[in-house]
Amino acid sequence: MPQSKAFEKRVRRRITGRTQLFFAVTAPGLEDLCYQEILSLPVTPDDITREKGGILFRGKVHECYKANLLLRTANRILMRIVEFKATNFRQLKKKMFAIEWELYLQNHMISQIQVTARHSRLFHSDAVELHLRDAIKSRFENSGSGAYESGDQTIQQILYVRISDDIVTVSIDSSGEVLHKRGLKTHAAKAPIRETIAAAALKLAGYRGTAILVDPMCGSGTFAFEGAMLINKIPAGWFRTFAFEEWPCFRPEMWNYIRREESKKMGSPNQVMVFSSDTDEMACRRLQDAISECGLQHTNSVLNRDFFDIAATDFTSLAGYEDKGLVVINPPYGMRIGTPENSRKLLSSILKKLSRDFSGWKFVLILPQEMIGKIQQLPIKTHRVFHGGIHLVIAVGRVQDQGLLD
Repeated sequence: MPQSKAFEKRVRRRITGRTQLFFAVTAPGLEDLCYQEILSLPVTPDDITREKGGILFRGKVHECYKANLLLRTANRILMRIVEFKATNFRQLKKKMFAIEWELYLQNHMISQIQVTARHSRLFHSDAVELHLRDAIKSRFENSGSGAYESGDQTIQQILYVRISDDIVTVSIDSSGEVLHKRGLKTHAAKAPIRETIAAAALKLAGYRGTAILVDPMCGSGTFAFEGAMLINKIPAGWFRTFAFEEWPCFRPEMWNYIRREESKKMGSPNQVMVFSSDTDEMACRRLQDAISECGLQHTNSVLNRDFFDIAATDFTSLAGYEDKGLVVINPPYGMRIGTPENSRKLLSSILKKLSRDFSGWKFVLILPQEMIGKIQQLPIKTHRVFHGGIHLVIAVGRVQDQGLLD
């Protein structure tokens, strides 16, 4: 529905013209990496605060556009609507009804509401959700914005209500689907790693997209896509849409300008630099098809080979130069596939293989925290993250000339 001049003026005055507070949600352990990414939006350090599970930052709404498009380690971006104190439902209802919901939602959106409460007298999450839904409906009915129909199944918006020590924080999600869904993969594997974790691993290894990248146990190819996007300087969210595109305050001309500016930085190498391999022939076929559909075949090569039958020189010869690269390995450990004993044997075999055939290469190993004892004495750096209900360790190092093992 076309917006009136008066409504557009209210949107500018209350939303787009003001500095807003945003929260970039991350997997626990990725806060520092996400902080560094937000600095490059650019946002000044004075406007950024680290918190457990994410980063608070201040900026205009177009900074939110950029955050969704560019951040590789964030799960979603929330925009703060309001924060207030409420010790009973009467106070909660009054504050909720005062929010100008028509500035944040369209009247045909379906709103999904997620409520968490701790150390609060407002502990009944269903009652909190009911009050919020009533407030939204009443606001639309009384503001002249039309009845709140909640009927378009294709447009969904998530609202977050967090209550802690009687402080109520209401936020709106700007991302839509979680940001690790890049819009590239339509296939899956038995034990996939999320793109945000893969991006973090590449950052921790210092990978800038200028060296060979090898993923010899590729599965669905998460590292293949993340590496190709870095090499081609493609933003993390380039191939997908976002919830903010349905906000009443959305400015298509600003969004198109941001995308045009990013497209000027994109470019393609003149050689294959990402090599993926797996023993699963079907997984390799699906990955190759997905790579071709995205137009990344000039950067990526997929081999149906066993890691233990391949040497580093196989990749450097295919790439056409002898520079050492980065090998990333996310093996099928026992917590997901197989048994713990088999997992220990697999890790030992991987370390021996790296020592024997990848001298001078950087490496990344993803492994469950329970298996860290096997590698603690090695010359590596470790970084702990939480992923899919599992405490993981990202181990980063370089294979020395004398190898990793005695």
